[in-house]
Amino acid sequence: MSEDAPGAVRRDRFSGGPARGFLSSLASDARIFEADLAVDRAHVVMLAEQGIVEDAVAGEILGALAAVAEAGHSSLSDGEDVHEAIETAVIAEIGAAGGKMHTARSRNDEVATCLRYRLRGDLLDAAETTLRLREVLAETAAEHTETVMPGYTHLQPAQPTTVAHYLLSYESAVARDTGRLLDAYSRVNESPLGAAAFAGTPFDVDRERTAELLGFDGLVENSMDAASARDFLLEATGALATHAVTLSGLAEDLVVFANKGYVDLADDYSSTSSIMPQKKNPDTLELVRSVAGDAVGGLSALLTTLKGLPRAYNRDLQNAHPHAFDAVDAVVEATEVTAGAVATATWETQALRDAAAEGFATATGVADLLAMAGLPFRTAHEIVAEAAAESAGTPDLATLDAVTEAVVGDSLFDHVSRDAVERALDPVESVASRDSVGGPAPAAVSAALDTVRGGVAEDAETVERRRTALADARARLDREVARYD
Repeated sequence: MSEDAPGAVRRDRFSGGPARGFLSSLASDARIFEADLAVDRAHVVMLAEQGIVEDAVAGEILGALAAVAEAGHSSLSDGEDVHEAIETAVIAEIGAAGGKMHTARSRNDEVATCLRYRLRGDLLDAAETTLRLREVLAETAAEHTETVMPGYTHLQPAQPTTVAHYLLSYESAVARDTGRLLDAYSRVNESPLGAAAFAGTPFDVDRERTAELLGFDGLVENSMDAASARDFLLEATGALATHAVTLSGLAEDLVVFANKGYVDLADDYSSTSSIMPQKKNPDTLELVRSVAGDAVGGLSALLTTLKGLPRAYNRDLQNAHPHAFDAVDAVVEATEVTAGAVATATWETQALRDAAAEGFATATGVADLLAMAGLPFRTAHEIVAEAAAESAGTPDLATLDAVTEAVVGDSLFDHVSRDAVERALDPVESVASRDSVGGPAPAAVSAALDTVRGGVAEDAETVERRRTALADARARLDREVARYD
């Protein structure tokens, strides 16, 4: 896709040569074929309404565009890009009058509009898949509010938590990913059409009208910015890459948990070895993990392509948008797979509970207990750390008492009761005590689930409202086109 350049509709000066295939983007433009037809139709309707082309000519052009749509992208003749090929097909259908469809327009503003028109729908698709993943995370969390599991820092046993608390940590991250995708949509859904090559046009065009017909929320007003800017691709690809990184972290955790026997992935999301019949490999999640590399690589490639480009149009931009579309395809698929893997996984509750006590994971709870009894936290930390060093695993009460005597000069039980220490050493009781907002205690998680469900519903309404607005715009454009039949 390029600015006005050689081709069937601009024949004489540049007639071909070995670079013609190198210049062509026709094959990769299949993705924006329908977008280009919509942009063409809206532009022609506006030209007729403004008296720039006659109604009869507009009707002929719109009829030819309908024939092109019915024949499909594969029917287009060779050309430099889809825009030129469609215009060539229209001219072939109705004669020279077909060339009037390009009045007051450049391929620069045309392609920028097509990219935004297509990408906004892709962003809604991506946002919708994040909603499904969030629903699955919440639904699974609701089933496991009391399923104790080990929590880690540095991949070392740290403190006990619950499966619900763990899963909701990822729901929070995915919710932010949803927000970034919807924010990107807001800036993608602005119309550059009418900017022409970059310096506007002397024709009395109505840019607001084409924006309305195409379902855009507003204009990219400055014509130079409208034709040349591709930061909307950066923002969208950045949001997708960020979400891919979130997915990669979740996938990595589940791969590790499967290795430890904490979770069993459904057969549909696993594979076996070609030679080792006992194997059950978490292959789908390993591929999900790798998608982050694809998305981040696409973002890096896009940033590098756009770096240092002078205003206004440069042919480098032809190679910019595939990175965004490749990212959205890969990330949407990876999100769907991740949601399916989580929804069908079985959490091994007994193995998780046993592991939650390993590595003296309740140590912080004991230190907190002593601090709540009046000891300085650093002193409590010293007592528990020394007791852990003297024990092969979780220290018994006698060891804790002896170390307390050595550090502060009196018995552990001068500060806390035996029952309180035993509860602090119990992973289930430890989790139950951590009932601060956002904590793992079942009551705190239940409150968090209410918030999560409300957030998912709100974002779902936003996606549906935007889809409805786009559908309404398509219907409106169809009605206007029908007036010229």
